[in-house]
Amino acid sequence: MVHDGVAARAIWVASVLGLMVSGCQDPRVTSVTSSVAGCTSHCGNGVLDCGETAVDCGGECAACADPCAGHCGDGQADCGETGVDCGGSCGACTPGDPCGGHCGDGKVDCGETGLDCGGDCNACPDVCDGHCDNGKQDCGETGLDCGGACGACPLPMLRGVNLAGADFGESSLPGTYGTTYTYPTTAEVDHFVGLGMNVFRLPFRWERLQRSQLAAFDAAELARIDAFVSYATGKGAHVLLDPHNYARYFGTVIGTGSVPASAFADFWSKLAAHFKSNDHVLFGLMNEPNTMSTDLWLTDANAAIAAIRATGAKNLILVPGNAWTGAWTWLSSSYGTPNGTALLGVVDPLDNFAFEVHQYLDANGSGGNMASCVSSTIGSERLATFTSWLTQHGHKGFLGEFAAGTNSTCLAAIDDLVKHMEAHPKQWLGWTYWAAGPWWGGSVGAIEPNADGSDKPQTLKLVPYLR
Repeated sequence: MVHDGVAARAIWVASVLGLMVSGCQDPRVTSVTSSVAGCTSHCGNGVLDCGETAVDCGGECAACADPCAGHCGDGQADCGETGVDCGGSCGACTPGDPCGGHCGDGKVDCGETGLDCGGDCNACPDVCDGHCDNGKQDCGETGLDCGGACGACPLPMLRGVNLAGADFGESSLPGTYGTTYTYPTTAEVDHFVGLGMNVFRLPFRWERLQRSQLAAFDAAELARIDAFVSYATGKGAHVLLDPHNYARYFGTVIGTGSVPASAFADFWSKLAAHFKSNDHVLFGLMNEPNTMSTDLWLTDANAAIAAIRATGAKNLILVPGNAWTGAWTWLSSSYGTPNGTALLGVVDPLDNFAFEVHQYLDANGSGGNMASCVSSTIGSERLATFTSWLTQHGHKGFLGEFAAGTNSTCLAAIDDLVKHMEAHPKQWLGWTYWAAGPWWGGSVGAIEPNADGSDKPQTLKLVPYLR
């Protein structure tokens, strides 16, 4: 039996060695195959051999990587899926849904707003990021990298006229539309735009638009203002809204008695919210505050400015001074604290404001005697001090009212006054002549076109500057 055991062992060894030499592994051998010719280092030879289940992996090599790992998000229908990235070992596909896995299919589909983004995919990158500096007019801008969500666009030099009528009948408030007051016509807008004017100051009464403090605006009155603004700005012009109230409401000075500054702020909050989306609308806080404390007017003005900006409005604001906001009395103390001192305290978070002044050319500067002008150079003389003040403090000015008669001295004075502003564009944003409108008739200083469509002599003096 010993001989039989030895013989059996010899036969078994011979059979194993024969298999190893041939490069095949017997399942009974595990620890010695790597030393047998043909399978030495086979796990890195780049060949599928020696019991591997894939090239250089499986069998006695390291386990093979799962080719289906992550397949539920690879944008393909594979590894037993019944739809793109759904079915099989992924989540169930929605019956008949062609959008399974669409967020990775390389297409804009299935409600996406961009390539594999938006809709129920990840949010798309914001194409308007940085648009305010990209050198293009896009993303809701109204000019090149300005307007819309960007800063306000720089204004052109504004040259135009007051179109009055909605401020008439101040002794009858609120009055009756068409009887005690009216609004300018589209024909007037067309005429002056045709001459080259690009701004209209629109005087109206606070009491007609807001019949009681803090109340909603009167719908009919607001509709009349809307109609004018829409038409004029549709023609490319700017509209300067002008509550023509002399810093009063039903006769009471703002900030005194029954009319607190908060009522004025409420009025401007509502008006600004209504017009803030139109960057061709300018906000004139008030016409000619007078016979009050300049410091009180500053408080009133700052309350209104804060209310305007709280609505998100970025429109230009024009701030008048006390004492009928005369340019030639800007630094005078005859009415208390000079405008040039008190109004340095104006606060605008956006710093997008200018000072509105008025200047007439008769002896007392009131415009009460427009047929008589002091001299042909009185206009520039009366603006000079205010222009210097603007330069000194880095502010801008706007001449909201000026007018004169038709004699040669007055016509020369109009030209002299406008020429002064045009010569100082860093200080002056522009001007609006007083006035035109459907009910002005033959008033001495008015420039409502004649019945035959021809223009008044004063208009002809302005035309050369309308470019």
